[in-house]
Amino acid sequence: MSTHTSEPTEPVAGAPVAMQRDADLLRFATAGSVDDGKSTLIGRLLYDTKTVFEDQIESVERASRDRGDEYTNLALLTDGLRAEREQGITIDVAYRYFATPRRKFIIADTPGHIQYTRNMVTGASTADLALILVDARKGLVEQSRRHAFLATLLQVPHLVLAVNKMDLVDFSEEVFEGIRRDFASFATKLEVPDLTVIPVSALEGDNVVSRSSRTPWYDGPSLLHHLEHVHVASDRNLVDARFAVQYVIRPQSGRHLDYRGYAGQVSGGVLKPGDEVMVLPSGFTTRIASIETADGPVAEAFPPMSVTVRLEDELDVSRGDMICRPHNAPTPSQDIDAMVSWMDESSALVPGRKYAIKHTTRTARAVVKELQYRLDVNTLHRDESSTQLGLNEIGRIRLRTTAPLLADEYRRNRTTGGFVLIDEGTNRTVGAGMITAAE
Repeated sequence: MSTHTSEPTEPVAGAPVAMQRDADLLRFATAGSVDDGKSTLIGRLLYDTKTVFEDQIESVERASRDRGDEYTNLALLTDGLRAEREQGITIDVAYRYFATPRRKFIIADTPGHIQYTRNMVTGASTADLALILVDARKGLVEQSRRHAFLATLLQVPHLVLAVNKMDLVDFSEEVFEGIRRDFASFATKLEVPDLTVIPVSALEGDNVVSRSSRTPWYDGPSLLHHLEHVHVASDRNLVDARFAVQYVIRPQSGRHLDYRGYAGQVSGGVLKPGDEVMVLPSGFTTRIASIETADGPVAEAFPPMSVTVRLEDELDVSRGDMICRPHNAPTPSQDIDAMVSWMDESSALVPGRKYAIKHTTRTARAVVKELQYRLDVNTLHRDESSTQLGLNEIGRIRLRTTAPLLADEYRRNRTTGGFVLIDEGTNRTVGAGMITAAE
């Protein structure tokens, strides 16, 4: 990763002061159909931001010549595995890192093939922004719509449609506007809080890092400028305090035998020493004595900080418990309605089957009570006659858990509203779920 220092972004109204520093990290997922130029676009971002070493550039230039390319094939910067390169496909979620003086970036590079829906779900589940590529010559295709739907299903707050290969349509404003209108029309069926459409040529660099003179009719930002300036701190839930206990720290020897701290990651709200809090599922209340990080005590904690919380009273608190506010707590729920993306190729989800369920730091067992419908992600049609979900299919289900989950709706909190299902026989993760209702 580049070692540039980060400059502070503009203040975000209502956000904790320390959160301004956290706003200099953007996680974004890329998606596109095969040959839309996704690898070239990522390569262009890495190349033009000078985040790659000279020997990597030389290696790519040499490989490009060996392939007979008349240009430096920047896609080779991101297509990591030689076997994949030879087949011309990229098949997993690859995480790339780069930085500019303004912000650090983590890219989840997800494959475009329809059989890898699960990879898109994995890559976009923690993303602040989804970048969807379309080929200017082809316009919107089924996969473009599918990727947009998955991004909104996963509550990714910012969506960018990059209309790529504009150089192959002579930078036509008419072509660009047609695609923008088509996508805006489709987006009305989805919940898209923030949509930006940018004409680019990844191959030639137009509107990727800097504005292009070949699109005088476009008055928006370049792609990198937009990625650097999009506000993400205000996307986080700062209202509902949620802290799932991951580990109880209690030294067995030394000077700190009376120390008891609860380690975990803040998934919602802002926590401060002195705050009154409640521990679930016991329901006992106390106050926060202190909040500590690896660098020492802090005055406040907010998502996604990993901290250790000390409480004023000695309560029976263990892994899987939730620290929240007394008058703003999730309802312990054993009956869960959720959208689930099925990820297992060897077995389907069918009603009556039992799985382990992992929700925040709590694990329980769950039975599938009902498959309400299977969703066609291309047409958004609900098939209520389906009896099972196969690999890469998405549907709405009802679960009954053996122990109450301390859950929120996914639209309210992506951490406390998400879960995974695990096959107890093979220990494989077989499904990723987004809670729509808990009771």
